[in-house]
Amino acid sequence: MLQNMIKKIEAEGEKEKELYDKFMCYCNTADVTLGKSIEDADTKIPQLESEIKQASEEKAQLEEDLSSHQTDRTAANEAMAKATEIRKKEAAAFAKENAEEKANLEALKKAVAAIEKGLGGSFLQTGAANVLRKMVMNKMDMDQLDRSELVAFLSNSDSESAPGTEEILGILKQLGDEMAKDMGETLTAEETAIKEYDELMAAKKAEVATLTKAIEEKLVRVGELGVNIATMKNDLEDTVEAKAEDETTLKHLGKTCAAKTKEWDARCKSRSEELLALSDTIKILNDDDALDLFKKALPSSFMQIQVTYAQIQERARRMLKGAHKKHHHKKSLGIDFIVMALRGKTAGFEKVIKLMDEMVAMLKKEQVEDDNKKEYCIKEFDIADDKKKVIERAISDTQKAIDEVQEGLDTINEEIKTLEDGIKALDKSVAEATAQRKEENEEYNALMAGNTAAKDLIEFAKNRMQKFYNPKLAKFIQTDEASNGPDDHDDADTSFVEVAARHHLSMSSENLKSEAAHRVFGRYAKDSEGAGGVLAMMDAMIADLTKEMTQAELEEKDAQGDYEETMKDAADKRATDAKDLSDKADARAGMEEELQTHTDAKTASTTELKGLEDYIATLHEDCDFLLEYYKERKEARASEIDAIGKAKDVLSGADAFVQTSVRHTRRHLRAM
Repeated sequence: MLQNMIKKIEAEGEKEKELYDKFMCYCNTADVTLGKSIEDADTKIPQLESEIKQASEEKAQLEEDLSSHQTDRTAANEAMAKATEIRKKEAAAFAKENAEEKANLEALKKAVAAIEKGLGGSFLQTGAANVLRKMVMNKMDMDQLDRSELVAFLSNSDSESAPGTEEILGILKQLGDEMAKDMGETLTAEETAIKEYDELMAAKKAEVATLTKAIEEKLVRVGELGVNIATMKNDLEDTVEAKAEDETTLKHLGKTCAAKTKEWDARCKSRSEELLALSDTIKILNDDDALDLFKKALPSSFMQIQVTYAQIQERARRMLKGAHKKHHHKKSLGIDFIVMALRGKTAGFEKVIKLMDEMVAMLKKEQVEDDNKKEYCIKEFDIADDKKKVIERAISDTQKAIDEVQEGLDTINEEIKTLEDGIKALDKSVAEATAQRKEENEEYNALMAGNTAAKDLIEFAKNRMQKFYNPKLAKFIQTDEASNGPDDHDDADTSFVEVAARHHLSMSSENLKSEAAHRVFGRYAKDSEGAGGVLAMMDAMIADLTKEMTQAELEEKDAQGDYEETMKDAADKRATDAKDLSDKADARAGMEEELQTHTDAKTASTTELKGLEDYIATLHEDCDFLLEYYKERKEARASEIDAIGKAKDVLSGADAFVQTSVRHTRRHLRAM
């Protein structure tokens, strides 16, 4: 029996030694592993912080570069648009000027050809002569005397026989050469402008392409950096948390390992003492003298008592172990100690029974703690769940408010854009209307100047005829010969009048010289009837010109009135739109502030929800096992209490049995 106990104790010692060695190996390995993990974290954390800082600075610099590139690209596009607009205007102006110059040059060439062929009079009846006449009258850089002679020539229908034709031809050829030279210079300037425009556009397009490529590359890099920064921040957070957990584990592991080592030393010492006691007992009992004594003194009673005692111990152990087997997931260390105490031989059943009573009290206390903790967990889960629903509802409401404000912002941004586009379109329309009004006014002034000059010319011609046919109705017109000096007027019409006056005065002198001819041929008969028709036609022309000028004045007045009214309406509308734009900008600022408020509220609620979810996760870690196995734990404790009670009853009855047997044996020995 004692040999079996020794073998059993030694086998249990070997198993415990194996478990202890494994545990100590874990302690040693975990110490090195956790220490290395903490050391790696100490190295990794500042490295991650440095990398995050560097990446954030690079991202900020890239974003600044992006803003600069986008501004430069916008400026380049605007410069191209402005250059294109200017080029269109220059091209249109060149086309108009070139067409006029070609028409003038063509008319001049026709005039030269006609004069050279002696067909100047027939040429003056063509439209080319009118074109040439207008060109001569409007050419500001022309010599005044040449202009006067050309105008006189172009206004005389009998130019074939007029004196000075060769001089006129020379003036026209010189004028043609100058015009051809001017056209060449204008064409060269246009070609130079086109070349400069093409070079500018090529440079700007290359700049825009380069900026666009840089923007695309930096946008990709900014996105990559954003992802990397977020990843590094998560890694940093995980590393910090892992380091804290490793430090806590290492700290507790050291205490646990030290306690387990101390406990193991005590167990080894106790086991050695127990084995020594059993060995000594065996030695004592196996001594030849002891055996002879037992055979003579206690041939059967001693063995019967020993067998009964061991059987009782084994029965109690089976009862206690049965609770473990029935609830294998919940193993009580207290029952293990009771079972170990039952294996011992030095202590009586009183000590074991005391352990049982303490164990029952502890199990009941643990059950009360489980009951309280279960109630606490259920209550906390309900409170946390209700609070989570409130926060989630608040987040949902805040998100709805954000969506509504964002929708309003989108709407007001569209309205602001519409107003800005409307103001730009209005400004463009005003500019176009102003340019149109200016052009119309210039046309009106040109018409009035031309008609006035025509009226003056017709009046002068009419007066000249009146001097011949009706001298009493003729008006006196001062000329260069009759005046003390030149007129204060230098325009083309006055010069033409002066040339015509000189021509007609010379003709009057010729009439005076031919007075003798009148005496020979008799008095000359004036064609008063024909002159009357011509004068009537001139009056009609003057009336038509006057009517046209009156109508032009009315149209100019109406156009100016419409323009001023339109400008006033446009100014009013622009002021109204500008005020609406300012109001909407203020409203947008308020909505953006409201959006920021809702966003901050959502962020705060999200943070609160994250904290609550972490708390719920902690609750799950602390409560899930208890709530899941509460019934089994309660049943296990009840089973353990029941097993301990039965084992206690067995031991209590066995103790009485042993006492009775011992007394009987003692009496038997005394009797012997």
